[in-house]
Amino acid sequence: MQDKRSAEDNRHRENESYVEKEMIMQNYRFLIAYDGTRYHGWEHKKDVVTIQGKIESVLSLMAGEEVRINGAGRTDAGVHAMGMVANGFLDTTLTPEEIKAYANHYLPDDICIREVSGVSERFHARLNAKGKVYQYTCYIGDEKPVFERLYTWVLPEWVTNGTPDRMPDIEAMQKAAEYLIGTHDFKSFCGNNKMKKSTVRTIYDITIAEEEGYLRMTFHGNGFLQNMVRILTGTLLEVGYGRMHAEDMETVLASRDRQMAGPTAPPHGLMLLEVEYGV
Repeated sequence: MQDKRSAEDNRHRENESYVEKEMIMQNYRFLIAYDGTRYHGWEHKKDVVTIQGKIESVLSLMAGEEVRINGAGRTDAGVHAMGMVANGFLDTTLTPEEIKAYANHYLPDDICIREVSGVSERFHARLNAKGKVYQYTCYIGDEKPVFERLYTWVLPEWVTNGTPDRMPDIEAMQKAAEYLIGTHDFKSFCGNNKMKKSTVRTIYDITIAEEEGYLRMTFHGNGFLQNMVRILTGTLLEVGYGRMHAEDMETVLASRDRQMAGPTAPPHGLMLLEVEYGV
């Protein structure tokens, strides 16, 4: 009888311990910045180094068990981020500030956890995202951007009236951008020819500005296809250098043919600035 009661007490304590452990599990939101130069993109992949893989390995070390996180998107190899958002469940007694400090201590210098906060268990970084803001930076000045070269596409010199000139026609580019704003089928601007899901996206705004030798194109939309921002950038530059016309954007969109759009700009000039969520 005593042995039976002891066994029941042990099971009861085990159940209490299990419930307590379950209650500790918390969903956390991470705001992340990274230099994508030496990584094979965000998404976890076998046998290559990725941003997600690095962060998961550090969080797993901290938690003492395997941890998986969900990113708001999948940036390509070489693309950077100032405002990537991810979420993941952790079984830890550490505070958000302690989690942040631990992660940044063990992560390499080209990845930074900017913020950590506890969120509802229903929060999902990708599924709950309402919009994203990307910026592409080109250099059109006279001197080599020695200290910005890893984050800027130095445009080649194009011959205009016999004079080497990196300056595109920004007014023509902005006119072309107006055709791209709104809800369209952007299949012509998708780098994945085997894309089966919908290629319809909404672009809220495109701004193009030149300042002190740098040309920055900022894209704000509800979501972007694979390579879409880089193809948009290459296409707008084709307009800027006179090889396409602003009015051609209507034909490019209607064609749903990747070959009709411009070239894909290199990855290192692109940065994810922000992921937007509803109130």
